[in-house]
This record gives sequence, structure tokens and C-alpha cells, in this order.
Amino acid sequence: MTLLVKRFIAVLLITRIWPPALAAPLPSQPEATIVAPLAEAQIQAAGIETQPVEPEAGVSEIVVPGVVTVPPQQLRIVAAPAAGLVETLLVAPDEDVKEGDPIATLKSSELVEAQRGFLHAMSEANLEAEKLRRDEQLFKEHIIAERRLIVTRAEASQASATLDERSQILTLAGMTENEISALRKERKLASSLLVRAPIGGTILQRHGMTGERVAASAPLVTIARLDPIWVNLQVPLSRAVALDSVERVHLAASGGDGKLIRVGRTADTATQSVTAVAEFRPGRSPLRPGQAVQAILRVKGGGAAQWRVPADAVVSHRNHNWVFLRVPEGFRAVPVTLVSETPQFASVQGALAASERVATRGLLTLLAELAEIESK
Repeated sequence: MTLLVKRFIAVLLITRIWPPALAAPLPSQPEATIVAPLAEAQIQAAGIETQPVEPEAGVSEIVVPGVVTVPPQQLRIVAAPAAGLVETLLVAPDEDVKEGDPIATLKSSELVEAQRGFLHAMSEANLEAEKLRRDEQLFKEHIIAERRLIVTRAEASQASATLDERSQILTLAGMTENEISALRKERKLASSLLVRAPIGGTILQRHGMTGERVAASAPLVTIARLDPIWVNLQVPLSRAVALDSVERVHLAASGGDGKLIRVGRTADTATQSVTAVAEFRPGRSPLRPGQAVQAILRVKGGGAAQWRVPADAVVSHRNHNWVFLRVPEGFRAVPVTLVSETPQFASVQGALAASERVATRGLLTLLAELAEIESK
């Protein structure tokens, strides 16, 4: 087996096959002085080629378009709790509401039927409770058998469960605990239902209309809390590698700063871009859902020296990016930070100079040398 084949197998074992749990612990910063000693004859035999490093202006900002959206956990659609007629809609789009504020009133025959069922279940429960009290007294006096008492208890328990069920139906129909308590005492049926805001926020949209008949669960209005708010950013794939180094996100239109909270794992096939989500607290400069904005991503270390190298010159080894720099002794492995990448070139930051050359072909041999040196 030739030396080149052995080195190729070593690279596969170290970078592909070994699971991370079995690998040696990674240092926080890789060493920048790992030299792979190779003679000129070995370099030619391995087919190693080099190209020069080119300086370029460091990219400290990435400008991308975005659209303002509401975080899903802050969005609530208020639906009709029962079928009926919309008597009034008490709110308008863009109006601010507090939790518990009235939203709409409904006339509902279903509500009347639910109240009637509740009162009937309450009467049955009271009757069964009285029968149970009487049978318990008769059993103590040895007038009735125990079996009759057991049956009476089961009937009382069933009646109590039915009453609880009817009470839950009224709650689902939109009645509050106070309204249900008033129904218990006064036994007066109500045909109108007041729909209230479940959260505080802004009315984004009205779905129903006054005078319209709606089914149960039909949407009436959409409410959203707009602080904090999200902006969906469309980042080109060539710049996606820099998203890990974004320090903050600035919106020129509102003058606000936010933070990147999520980077998509898939790319849009039409635009070849990645969706990233930034979170903002708009304060006095409101951001409106659906608004198109331009965002400036501030990249950490954007003012550092930046170099352009062929894309094939950058290799990944043990969760770090490296280039192999030509030196008199052979090649030196230099850790770099990948800023952006295209199929032809990569923009990197690291300890490089414009007059130096990096390897672009024959990298398997250099990776094997690097792995061998690290294992010693």
C-alpha cells in the first residue's frame, strides 16, 4: 500500500468515520503554527498546486431585504363561541385593546339552548342529591337495603357529572363564571353573548360583519401583540456563512436595532436565499406587519483584514476552517474564519498576507499530514 493511500485512509478515519464523542477534545482556538514538512519532490508527487492570496475590503455589513411579521405565539384569532347573529362589532382595525375588552355581541339560539340544558341538569342534580340524603337516612334506620343506597349514590354522582358538563359547555359558549353563577341564582336565560378580547394587543383584521350570521368557531377578529416583533430576512446563500458572526441587525427606516434569533436550515429554490429571523422591540418607531424593510447585518470583526482565496483552498477539519500556506519547510496549516463563499472564491479572515500562496489541489495529502501531527 502506497504512502498516499495510507494518508487518504487516515483522513477518512479522522474526518468522516470517527464519531465526535470519540475524538479528542477540540481547543477553543486552533493552533496557527502547525507545519507539514514536505520536500519539493513530495509536493509534485502529491499533485499539490498553489494560488496567491488576494486582499479585499473587509465586509462589516450585509444589506438584505426583509418583511415585518408577527411572532406566532403573539397572534390570536377571536372566534364566535356559538352560532348566531353578529349584533355589533365593537372594534376597528388598528385599534388597541386590553385583555377582557368587549369585541362583539352575538344573538344566539344555541346559547339559549345551552342555558336551558344547564338549568335542567342543575334541577336533576338537586333532585338526586335530595334522594341521596333521604336514602342515607333510611339506611341508617335499617328501612332500606344497602343495594338501594348504592344505586342512589351512583345516580347522584351521574347527575353531578352532567351538571359539570353543562357548565363547561356554557364556558365554551363564552359565558363567564359570574354569568354562570347569576344563571344559577336567577334562572333567567340570556339570548345575547358578549365576546371579549383574550389578550391585549392591536386589532389586525375584522373577519365578520354586523348583521351576518356566523357558525360556531367562525373568526371574528385577529388580535396581535406587536412588541416584540419579528422581521423575516432573505439572505443570499453566498452570505449565509456570515450569519453566525452577526452582532446586531439595524433597520435604516425605523432606526431600531435588533438581534438575530433564528437562521433557516433550508434554501428557497427560486431565490437561492436563506430566511433568517430578527427580533425587534419597536418602541416609539412602530413596525407594521407586512411592511417591507431593508436590514443591515453588522458582522463581528468586520474591520479585520480580509482575503480572497479559491474556494477549493478552504477545508473543514475538526469543526474549524483551514488553509494550507506555502512555506519553505512545506505547508503551514492556518485557521481562518469564513466570511462568505461562492462556487469559485471564498472570503476569509486570518493570519495571511498578500504575497503568500495557498494550496488549492492535493489537499488530501496535507490533511493526512495535519491529522498525523495532531495525533502525536
